[in-house]
Amino acid sequence: MKGKKVNLTDRKMAAVVGIVDSPEAVSAAKHLPQGGVDYLEWRADFLGDKIPKSHIPWIITARHPLEGGKNALTQAQRRELLLSLLPSATLVDIEARSLAGLKDVVACAKNNGVGIIASFHDFKKTPTTSRLREVIRRAKDSGASVVKIATRTTTPKDVSRLLDLWNATPLPLAIMGMGPLGMSSRLLFANCGSTLNYGWLHSPNVPGQWSAAELRTLITKIGVDK
Repeated sequence: MKGKKVNLTDRKMAAVVGIVDSPEAVSAAKHLPQGGVDYLEWRADFLGDKIPKSHIPWIITARHPLEGGKNALTQAQRRELLLSLLPSATLVDIEARSLAGLKDVVACAKNNGVGIIASFHDFKKTPTTSRLREVIRRAKDSGASVVKIATRTTTPKDVSRLLDLWNATPLPLAIMGMGPLGMSSRLLFANCGSTLNYGWLHSPNVPGQWSAAELRTLITKIGVDK
């Protein structure tokens, strides 16, 4: 049975994404219980293109080195990986900064019914709301289906800036904090409408992450996905 494919425009739903970024995480993904996660994210910058078959829908990404990508992949290498993985994907995650340079991947994804996640990561701070709104606007103009924003949340003001993004946003958002307020803010954002919520399967790759199992339990407990 396939995993639940969440309607990304339904803000009452909060999908849990299990991050597959190591051989151990691959093994963990194969043993997930039914309903354990809604999507799996394949980190091609960690693992290459040998993606296993799964009854759970795949999100694929080959992360830019400046946004947490491993192995210093060039744009050409990332393009090759993403194009080779598209037949396995339900969604493809491309950094907002890379949408123009990888426009052929965007076009191929759209032609094959694969949704586009435009992502933005800042591991040092939470930028101004105006800066983040500009990221969202450009992502929409580039054909994104959803915008994912992950920033370092150290103060309540950082969290407030991210919450402000839901006011009159033109696209569904996946919002998450990293750092000191990461774990608490992720539950808040899920409750406020974050459509994709990421958890680790083997070990955290940034501070402030829940495990996918914990995240599923907590999101269910607070009634976000009912």
